[in-house]
Amino acid sequence: MVINEQTKISVLIKHHPDALESIIALSPDFNKLRNPILRALMAGRTSIAMAAKVGGCKPEDFFAALQPLGFEIDSKTSMKTTPETSSQTIPDFLKAITPEQLIAFDVRSILAEGNDPLRAIQDKVKGLKQGEVLKIINTFEPVPLIKLLERQGYQSHVDYIEPALVETYFYKTTNEAAPTLDVGSTSIGDWDQILQRFEGKLVEIDVRHLEMPKPMMTILETLETMPLENALYVHHKRIPVFLLTELKDRKFDFRIKEVAEGEVNLLIFKNA
Repeated sequence: MVINEQTKISVLIKHHPDALESIIALSPDFNKLRNPILRALMAGRTSIAMAAKVGGCKPEDFFAALQPLGFEIDSKTSMKTTPETSSQTIPDFLKAITPEQLIAFDVRSILAEGNDPLRAIQDKVKGLKQGEVLKIINTFEPVPLIKLLERQGYQSHVDYIEPALVETYFYKTTNEAAPTLDVGSTSIGDWDQILQRFEGKLVEIDVRHLEMPKPMMTILETLETMPLENALYVHHKRIPVFLLTELKDRKFDFRIKEVAEGEVNLLIFKNA
């Protein structure tokens, strides 16, 4: 297989079973790829060039590690990264943007305080004018947010500045109405009946002490290994909107019970 700097990590792993360990050996930052949920969410969006920035290494390090596995390097596009070839990865909506059209929002302090920046981000999104681009400054690639806004007609671009600094750009490309997730309809009604239905088949976890995005990753990872006849009982401190959209995509049903301020319970299960 011929690869270059734009080859996605997921393609490498799928092509050769030993590629995963070869990549992980390059940097401690790549250990997260051992998590199948994180790997599924991120590897398909991350190129060798992007991963090299995250891991503090070079694309050439990837090539050297992967060549013994039979990967061939496209020397025409891989070994020399000029400003011209780098600019080709920049989407059109960023090439001609003016400083006045760029709306920057740094959510790192919100996350550091243990709070969810979703509501503030949604306010920023709603306030965007025609032609404006929202830049989210974060410590990690906000994959759930990207997927959520893509459903609302937004194009995205991720720039790995350094291992703990990621800038993600969003631009509205369609005028379609944003799809909504009716959380309210899942919050009332048959909680007790569902709980009784899965009596003796509950897997219980508490993610209230975890920092984002670990609660979502922990929940998805638990669901990945949990028997389908069981239900997952989650102690959370907020309604995890990003998680709910992902659960819908994965065909999981769920119920939400708001117990008190900062305390939310979830039941997640598969219908027969």
